[in-house]
Amino acid sequence: MHLETAPFTSALPASMFFRTGSVQADSRYPQHRHAWGEFVYAFSGVIEVKVADHHYLAPPQYGIWLPPDVEHMGLNRYEVVHCSLYMAAEHCGALPKNPCALTVSPLVRSLLEHLRQQPGTLPRSDAQERLLQVLADQLALAPCAGSYLPSSDDPLLGAVLRALEAQPGDNRTLPEIAHAAHTTERTLLRRFQRELGMSFVEWRQRLRVVKAMPLLDAGQTVETVALDLGYASASAFISMFRRLMGVTPDEFRKGAVETRGVVRTG
Repeated sequence: MHLETAPFTSALPASMFFRTGSVQADSRYPQHRHAWGEFVYAFSGVIEVKVADHHYLAPPQYGIWLPPDVEHMGLNRYEVVHCSLYMAAEHCGALPKNPCALTVSPLVRSLLEHLRQQPGTLPRSDAQERLLQVLADQLALAPCAGSYLPSSDDPLLGAVLRALEAQPGDNRTLPEIAHAAHTTERTLLRRFQRELGMSFVEWRQRLRVVKAMPLLDAGQTVETVALDLGYASASAFISMFRRLMGVTPDEFRKGAVETRGVVRTG
């Protein structure tokens, strides 16, 4: 596991500061906290942040918001091209008081894409300052999605989730999974809704999207990924991926490759 170092420890270079970069696979930022808020977004790959006993994951439709003074750890199981908007506490009043995944609108995505192609040097122009404020305003309006792929400390549900994460291609029905876990379908249904805020089917589909992204980035064919994740055909997998991500697997892969190229050559 490669250890990364947080870029700022005691103070920000400006009350709002935008930073972009890439992180190699199997790396992490150790447990730390800071007096400013941070919005983290992955242009490619999946950002994972651990706060206490909760894991927040964000594929490219979402970013993770961390309010000031929240102790957290950054995890990167796969290569990630990402950015962070750091905001002094006085700029954070309109944003959520608790960590969460924020839905990234097309406007926010465009702002982030534009900012990462600009020089990150100081001082900034008045126009650049206004652009950062627009981004902060838009983030304050973004719907809070909790965690894209939430986990649970519930002994029964947690064991089921860990088993599914280990075998994302497992196609057993919920009654079959409940039987293997020595419980009832109704009990599992209730716990999925109570603990995760979503159905079993939706959680498993999100899991498969998260698992598919690094495989697509690594160059595996759509057909191979589909079969590995339990789909009988590539078309069924493509339909699910497009519905959840807004793009096809091939479009996602093309965008991820272009993103890595921009960051590495800029």
